[in-house]
Amino acid sequence: MKRTNNGDTKDRPFTHIFILAILLIVIPTIGLISVHDYVEEQNRMTSDLSTLQNVTERSIRTSVENTDAGLKLFDDALNARLETGFDLFLREYNRTGGDPSAMDLAGIKERMGGMIDLYVINEEGVIEYTTYPPDQGRDFRDNPEFYAEITELRQGDSFAADRVVYEQATGQIRKFAYMPTPDHRYLLELGFVPEAFADERNRVRSMENMQNLVALNPYLESIQAYDVFGNPVDETNTTINPDAQRLVTEVIVPARSDYEVQGDGKLTRYLFIDLKDPAYPSDTSLIIELTYNTALIQDELDQMLFYRSAIALLAISLCSIAILAVTRRLTRPIAEIVDDIEVIADGDLDHTVRVAAAREVRVLEQSINRMVGTLKSTISRLKESEETIREYSEGLEEQVRERTVRLQESTEKANLYLDIMAHDVNNTTNTAILYADLLLEELDGEPREYTEKLHRALQKNAQIIRNVNTIRQIHEGKTVLAPVALDPVIRAEIEHYPDTRIRYAGTGAHVLADDLLSEIFTNLIGNAAKFGGPEVEVAIAAREHGGEVVVSVEDTGPGIPDAVKTELFSRFTRGGGEKSGRGLGLYICRMLVERYGGRIWVEDRVPGEPERGTAIRFTLQKADTG
Repeated sequence: MKRTNNGDTKDRPFTHIFILAILLIVIPTIGLISVHDYVEEQNRMTSDLSTLQNVTERSIRTSVENTDAGLKLFDDALNARLETGFDLFLREYNRTGGDPSAMDLAGIKERMGGMIDLYVINEEGVIEYTTYPPDQGRDFRDNPEFYAEITELRQGDSFAADRVVYEQATGQIRKFAYMPTPDHRYLLELGFVPEAFADERNRVRSMENMQNLVALNPYLESIQAYDVFGNPVDETNTTINPDAQRLVTEVIVPARSDYEVQGDGKLTRYLFIDLKDPAYPSDTSLIIELTYNTALIQDELDQMLFYRSAIALLAISLCSIAILAVTRRLTRPIAEIVDDIEVIADGDLDHTVRVAAAREVRVLEQSINRMVGTLKSTISRLKESEETIREYSEGLEEQVRERTVRLQESTEKANLYLDIMAHDVNNTTNTAILYADLLLEELDGEPREYTEKLHRALQKNAQIIRNVNTIRQIHEGKTVLAPVALDPVIRAEIEHYPDTRIRYAGTGAHVLADDLLSEIFTNLIGNAAKFGGPEVEVAIAAREHGGEVVVSVEDTGPGIPDAVKTELFSRFTRGGGEKSGRGLGLYICRMLVERYGGRIWVEDRVPGEPERGTAIRFTLQKADTG
């Protein structure tokens, strides 16, 4: 059962929401587990590759360094034979008076057994004469480092042996040694070809041992060794790779450090194994090229991702089926409750909710039945109360009409009394004030003092009547504001206080107000004169500020304490805190200022010194007279 809210939109069934909520928990959980396993496997395989790479490279470095140490012992065993050969070479050079062109190099080679070639290197590092034609004219300046080595040997005085090296041109192994001529013009060189040891040396330097590492490292595809000239060391591979040779000679050897190139599922590592010995001119360092197939890791990860995704989908499917079955069993009692509530909601309050087997649902059903019973009794009581309220309302309306009529009559009487007070009582008071003025002119001494007190009392009485009349006009009259010239209003009020010293410079401002505007100045100037005494001085100023006119009325009277300032413009509050009808003046000022859309406040005339006088300031809206 689905209940429509507005005839168009239907609520989603609870069963669907429940299943969706559980799937929103199960599916992300399975997904997070799968992603976690994938990341863990990726990290493990990456770690395995790094570990195997480190082990392989460390093994290669150790193997090459150990092999080179053994070869160095073999190479040094030939030094004595070559040093002896230089005796014949130097005697021939001295016999010709230091002229290499007259030397019998072929005869000396024959006398040495025919296994040693002779070379004469000039100061420019060029082989001028030799018994080995392929090296005739070779310029060692093409190799600056080696040229520096042989130059230092030529300028020295001692025999120097080199390592057994491979010729760059032919790949043949040779053992070289050097001896400078006495005049240091030439460097004599002997090149021994130890053919009897060539096969054994090649076997020791063979790449066979390193190639075995390929089978031990599943990610390692190939190993290739190069000398410092970029030539392959392996006798089985004599093909020169121009790109590898350029990389070796131009990047790796000058930097004398490892290098790495990665791309297209391959990782190529160039290990620079530094075998250079300062005691020998030649550099026997090797560069080992290791090519790793990193695509294997991605292939294995892709395969694992496929299997894990299939397992995750299967788990989600099985969970969905289980959730659907469990949800149907759990929500069937709720669906029955919904059907019963639909019947009750349609108005059949006598219908009861069926009792289910589950304890929690049974408690819910019992609670609903109790709620329906309570609702029935409540509706019955409401119907009874409705009838009572209807009867009471009819009587209440009649009472309201009667009281409204009586209130209107009372208001009319009050207005009558106010009219009498405002007119008749005010006229009588003014007459009494006039006679008091006449008596003051005729009397002296004690009678005059009594008459002055009577005169002041009559003036206060007139002021109270005036204030009450002003408040009545504010409350009863409609607020109709019009442009009013401010200057004539202020000057007219100043004329009412000829005995008070008032400073006013004038203003040309027009403000929005009505006929009651003068009451503000009447009360403010009157308060200043009354509470300030005969010596008080009053200053009135008006200045335009934006869309407002700010008016100030300052006096030199006794001032107003700070504790009273916040309540100064409240009803029946005076400057001294005494409750009296005389306090209506400032209350009327506040009502009029707010009536005109402004605000009013009090300050010390001299900031921080309240005893030196008061400054009342208020704002009025500036009128547009253009």
